Amino acid sequence: MDLSFSESNRQIDQLIDRIIAESGGIHHPAVIKEMLISTLKIGQNVDYLADLKLINRTLREMRYTAKVFAPYRHRKKVTIFGSARTEQQNEMYQTCLRLSRSLAKNNYMVITGGGPGIMQAGNEGAGSENSFAVNIRLPFEQKPNPVMYRNPRLVTYKYFFNRKVAFVKEADAVVVFPGGFGTLDEAMEVFTLVQTGKTSPKPLILMDDRNGYWKKFLAFVKESLLVNGFISGEDFSLFTITTNEQEALDVISTFYRTYHSLRFIENRLVIRLTSPLLPEQIATLSDEFPELIKAGDHIHYCSAYPAEIDEPDLAELPRISMLFDHHHYGLLIAFIHRINTF
Repeated sequence: MDLSFSESNRQIDQLIDRIIAESGGIHHPAVIKEMLISTLKIGQNVDYLADLKLINRTLREMRYTAKVFAPYRHRKKVTIFGSARTEQQNEMYQTCLRLSRSLAKNNYMVITGGGPGIMQAGNEGAGSENSFAVNIRLPFEQKPNPVMYRNPRLVTYKYFFNRKVAFVKEADAVVVFPGGFGTLDEAMEVFTLVQTGKTSPKPLILMDDRNGYWKKFLAFVKESLLVNGFISGEDFSLFTITTNEQEALDVISTFYRTYHSLRFIENRLVIRLTSPLLPEQIATLSDEFPELIKAGDHIHYCSAYPAEIDEPDLAELPRISMLFDHHHYGLLIAFIHRINTF
């Protein structure tokens, strides 16, 4: 039988409806029904056992990730990346310790990879009660650190791609300390996702050391990427380089001072705010950021759209909306910074 998402599957639909009903406690049954049909279609289309095992394990890991993070949905979280080889006496370990301690004092939770080095410093500073660890199975270096061992907020992955989803999806900000290939991979992933609009805008902070680890990176970006036209000048809005943990904390806190969150509804950008803007402030945004607005449209106040019904806790927040030019995600970060100056 050729199963369909849009047309009747006759007795299969009835069986799926019965499974959902008899299971009990199923949230959003229409979505679950599509997932079950997808699973059956996978069984029809994929005959290679290794691929089936990968798909199955991916779904299991993502389900458990959602379960672990769900109770903390309303607390802001900061993901911390950095080398597993950073020793406790290292200045960057101590900087991370102080930063994560300050984050916890300001009601942020911390997400790390759960291993040693910078990851342990992040969990240690925040404390186990304010920490998540998204660990990965490796033959070396990546056993859970003592802070997160047997912690209910420890998730261990087989696949890096699932782990990366947790790192970015659950984070309201990202702080990257010096590190090796893995750290650079994680940092570049966030750069790419924010630059292309595949994740919501968020502060990306590069914590530098006395040797200028990230300043050397910045020089490379300017001389090899910008000069050759591989990135644009507005992409420098994507990140902040600092050596000071208080500045890092201020960047994160300021980012959410007036700006709350955003959502795309087709090509319309809806920005939720913690407090309303004055008409003259909206006019200023229009004058300073015309590149973000598609021709013929303008920035205006709006109420929650019907598509936002799945976020009822945000329904009463003030909003502004506009048709967005998707070529300018770097400039969107600058736009958010400007909103936070009002």
